[in-house]
Amino acid sequence: MEKKTARKETINRIMSYIMRYKFCGAMSILCAVINVVSTLYVPILIGRAIDCIAYGSLDRGRLMSILVRAALSTIIAALSLWCMNESNNKLTYSIVRDVRNEAFCKLHVLPFEYLDSHPAGGILSRVIADADQFADGLLMGFSQLFTGVMTILITLGFMLMMNPLITLIVVFVTPLSLFVARFISKHTYDMFTVQSGIRGEQTELIDEMIGNEKIVKTFSYEEKAVKRFDEINGRLQSASLKALFFSSLTNPGTRFVNSVVYAFVALSGAFAVVTGGMSVGLLTSFLSYANQYTKPFNEISGVLTELQNAFACAGRVFELIDENEEKSDADLPVMMIDTSCDANAADKGHAAKNSGSVRCDGVCFSYDKEKKLIEDLNIDVKPGEHVAIVGPTGCGKTTMINLLMRFYDIDKGSITVDGRDIRRVTRKSLRHLYGMVLQDTWLRHGTIRDNIKMGRDIPDEEMIRAAKEVHSHSFIRRLKNGYDTVIGEEGGSLSQGQKQLLCITRIMLSLPPMLILDEATSSIDTRTEMKIQDAFLKMMEGRTSFIVAHRLSTVRNADLILVMKTGNIIEQGTHDELLAGRGFYYELYNSQFV
Repeated sequence: MEKKTARKETINRIMSYIMRYKFCGAMSILCAVINVVSTLYVPILIGRAIDCIAYGSLDRGRLMSILVRAALSTIIAALSLWCMNESNNKLTYSIVRDVRNEAFCKLHVLPFEYLDSHPAGGILSRVIADADQFADGLLMGFSQLFTGVMTILITLGFMLMMNPLITLIVVFVTPLSLFVARFISKHTYDMFTVQSGIRGEQTELIDEMIGNEKIVKTFSYEEKAVKRFDEINGRLQSASLKALFFSSLTNPGTRFVNSVVYAFVALSGAFAVVTGGMSVGLLTSFLSYANQYTKPFNEISGVLTELQNAFACAGRVFELIDENEEKSDADLPVMMIDTSCDANAADKGHAAKNSGSVRCDGVCFSYDKEKKLIEDLNIDVKPGEHVAIVGPTGCGKTTMINLLMRFYDIDKGSITVDGRDIRRVTRKSLRHLYGMVLQDTWLRHGTIRDNIKMGRDIPDEEMIRAAKEVHSHSFIRRLKNGYDTVIGEEGGSLSQGQKQLLCITRIMLSLPPMLILDEATSSIDTRTEMKIQDAFLKMMEGRTSFIVAHRLSTVRNADLILVMKTGNIIEQGTHDELLAGRGFYYELYNSQFV
């Protein structure tokens, strides 16, 4: 019952998209009617031409008139078919474009919880592969379903005018085709749904292996990866064969029924000709119509099967579109932007002159609500302070950064910036206050210049100055085309350290009022890191800064060091104070120099 309801909802959803393009739909139906009428008018003319020849009284003028009309009807049918295909293509790909746009826009408003818990390959499969399958099925439906239905109805009308008795025989036998098609298509929907799911699983694996090719080769994981792929590919083969086998039964089944119908028509028509109830030309037209009448049943049965696959794929895309969005903050009037700045400062990326005080009161948070992580977190960061966050892996350092940026909302307590609860301000304005340099770099396909400026209108002189300050200018200058060098996704052939230098240069250009440095120099050599520290000190001057680090030698000059363990701050103070206390920080610090 649930599957039937889901399929019905999917169909209704598709119809709502179709209604957006009523003109294309109306043109398609109109052209389908013209095409069918023109095509079905030709057999009548051919029958009349045969009667002109068959009974010895050849009227050449009448015969030529009939043939000319037949030629004109054929030309009209061809033109209307071309127009119908154009309308169908416009309708189909406009709908798929809208669906893809909605799916892609949805990715920007999905909560991080969803993105973290769903493999990227599975999401890609829904937006790309499933949308393609949906387009193919929809196009076949528009191209053949309209013409098929029109052909059946109009052919039936012509046959009733010719011989009602034989037409009734055809009408009573033909519904068997629809019964066979419906029975098979009903059972193949679930099979195609399983097939789509396994295809998504396969895309996930391929995306994962390509994205981590170096790790795969480093640990000689090729054989295991191939075995995993073979296992998934085997299941996909089995599911596809099962779905295609059962769906392919539709065509032979309906063809058998149609052959029986044609035999009845031929036999009944022959008796009618012998008894004088029908001419030879009329029988020829009737047999042609009988063939035309039964042919759409084969096409419609194939379309119904393909539509089951399309509906299954559309359902997966709609599941993504219907996912719960990140809680909207459009109704929040407060924006963390200084009123002395331009009114469009948030959009232009201008830094607001906020003081930069941050306070956490009784903050509790966990990704899995059954597993506690951060409990009763309390900190008070004064404006311009440099705060270092240290601790063992998994203690909640990066999680704390996620909460400050409001990538996740806290479960309990409050986080305030300049006295304002961050849940009461817009995310966009909050995030404009922070500049982030993470251990994981983010670079897109484009030139070095594009990746540093990130779409902002900044003079090249400022860009080069920032690059020189973070010591990235020297390696950029050595590239083939300098700042115009095109790099691939995720930085292409650049080293991890070079990628990180580009990300630091990007932040140096924006100079926001607060900074977050999460292992910002983890991939940079010690000599270059010492030079960059000077640039960081200049950049952090007068700005509230949060520094996440494993190498404790890099945080000795911090105004406040927070030592975290199992989600709690167990120690806090300056470097000298914590060493004098001989606690957990003392053990961590000395363990790095043993």
